[in-house]
Amino acid sequence: MTTHAENPPHASGKANAALLLGWIIPGAGHMLLGKWVRGALLFAAVVTMFWIGLALQGKVYTPNFGDPLDMLGFAGDLGAGGLYALARLMGWGTAPVQVALADYGTKFIVVSGLLNVIAAVDAYSLANGRKAAA
Repeated sequence: MTTHAENPPHASGKANAALLLGWIIPGAGHMLLGKWVRGALLFAAVVTMFWIGLALQGKVYTPNFGDPLDMLGFAGDLGAGGLYALARLMGWGTAPVQVALADYGTKFIVVSGLLNVIAAVDAYSLANGRKAAA
């Protein structure tokens, strides 16, 4: 008898697709796996958080390797995948933070990216069998 630790599952093409698609479009990795409700809820949560952040005039970080906090903010924002690319393309979130609410908006944007990364990794884990489907 082999245990899970002795014989770890290997990543399949579907698992890699779920990870990449889930990163680019929030919740899409779960939808690819047939988890429609979970995918829709993740999409709604990530997009709503990102939108609230922009509505509060939050900053969308750009690559800046001089300040460690800006690098962390950029990494968090980049986790939003397609939303980050769309924001950069449209020029959203480029105004300097001038009010306290904008700082909260910046945090909403970063957290939406981090939530999206967690969701994409969850879809990957479901697809390759490391996590049992619930």
